[in-house]
Amino acid sequence: MKDLSINEKAYAKINLSLDIIEKLPSGMHGLESVMQTVSLFDKVFVTRESDSSGITIKCSDSSVPTDEKNTCYKAANEFFKHIGAEDFRITIAIDKHIPSMAGLGGGSADAAAVLRALNKLYGAGLDNDELRAVAARVGADVPFLIEGGCALCSGFGEAVSPIERKSSFYILLIKPDFGISTPMAYKQFDEKSIVSLCSSKALASALEAGDDIYELISNDLERAVMSNEIQAIKLILLSNGAKAAMMTGSGSCVFGLFDSLKDVLAAFYKLRNSYSFVNPCQTVDRYE
Repeated sequence: MKDLSINEKAYAKINLSLDIIEKLPSGMHGLESVMQTVSLFDKVFVTRESDSSGITIKCSDSSVPTDEKNTCYKAANEFFKHIGAEDFRITIAIDKHIPSMAGLGGGSADAAAVLRALNKLYGAGLDNDELRAVAARVGADVPFLIEGGCALCSGFGEAVSPIERKSSFYILLIKPDFGISTPMAYKQFDEKSIVSLCSSKALASALEAGDDIYELISNDLERAVMSNEIQAIKLILLSNGAKAAMMTGSGSCVFGLFDSLKDVLAAFYKLRNSYSFVNPCQTVDRYE
């Protein structure tokens, strides 16, 4: 059999809202979150090999694990279990552009891209609902990133309700020179007994109605982390034309929302040398 390859874009996401609505005895947290894919992306190349068996992962970023710890490895394993395949050989190559430990869902986006690619390479014919069921066994953000776009996600990320957003906006991403561990962010949320703002459903309604959303964005984990540098970046974004600014996910990346391309580019050119990662982007609709 001839080797076959497929490449997929893996778009980053931002959390326009993140509400932690419950903590289960298992330690897991139930969420409601409005997620939006943005135009920053990794490139994921998946090759179906003709010889041997197993999963090989390569990555342009040497800090990313290329063994069983990589979410792409787990995604591939879950896919093959789902379709009942036991003899397979694939190589996954990741051209990394989404920073790690940023709250941008880079690893989850890559895993979702692998699932889409394998579905095509093996002719499995899984629809997006079936792919999301597989994705839910990989990680909380992966089900949303199967299709991306804008959606209200709940539970542990497995329930994805698309939002027909009436307007687009531009985004400036700034990541400080430190990351935030997701488990540590949740630990701080629990220790500080923070009461959720629960704004996700109101935000989803505003997006569908075309109403102003800037007063509705919120992130319970940002309130838990309480980083002075993250707060400083928010103020810098707001003073440079952003209509709203907030940390995404468990951080440490902060996004600013802008009304126009002109405004976001003006802020980018002014701030691009202030931090090691400054990236202008825009909203991206669902994958075709």
